[in-house]
Amino acid sequence: MKYDVRVLPLLSNEEIADGIFDMRLEYKQADLPVRCGQFAHVYVPGKSLRRPISVCDARGGELRLVYQVKGEGTEIMSKMQAGSSVDVLVPLGNGFNIEKGKRFCLIGGGIGVPPMLYTAAQCDDPLIITGFRNSSLVILQDDLSALGETLLCTDDGSAGEKGFVTDLLRARIDEVDEVCACGPTPMLKAVAAVCKEFGKPCQISLEERMGCGVGACLVCAVKVRKDGEEIMQHVCKNGPVFNAEEVVF
Repeated sequence: MKYDVRVLPLLSNEEIADGIFDMRLEYKQADLPVRCGQFAHVYVPGKSLRRPISVCDARGGELRLVYQVKGEGTEIMSKMQAGSSVDVLVPLGNGFNIEKGKRFCLIGGGIGVPPMLYTAAQCDDPLIITGFRNSSLVILQDDLSALGETLLCTDDGSAGEKGFVTDLLRARIDEVDEVCACGPTPMLKAVAAVCKEFGKPCQISLEERMGCGVGACLVCAVKVRKDGEEIMQHVCKNGPVFNAEEVVF
């Protein structure tokens, strides 16, 4: 895993939904290319630990990080102004394995939707399914629709169809070869179960609290099954993307 600390110019940092911000940094990735599904570790002034943010996009000379304000660190991030600089450790983790010739179904739930944008850009004719709690949290629909057929659902039916991403997946799973998903653990568990039922390969991106971001600490340990044995691995170093059948939920 090749990564580096970069101090990148902040181009914009705008609120695009209720408490969700779209940060765009100037980034030339020729020497350190970002794979879809990888993440960045952002230094927040006044905080000892960096904040892990999934890469939303890395095209056109920009590194795009879409994040939700959940605590003091991300609140500080949301106040950063265009024209300043941001200290970023990038690219980190292992991303999605996208094979040409396959049709992928990309599933994002809530703040797990952003990494599906750059992933969709690597796919041929992807089917994209996004799910949110309600309409106030819906993001990136126009961006995603430009890259593939995009289906939207919300828990309360205030936008798109009422229901869950697994409902839409079941209805269309015969049309795809493989599934990639990112979102809350209960959603990932449900998506993995549907894929297992229909015999479809599934890659999932796990969300865990992180300390170092490079596998040196034990904060983001997760239990996986390898060669018939259950072992612990790090989400930041061994993931965040895992084959769904390996994860012990």
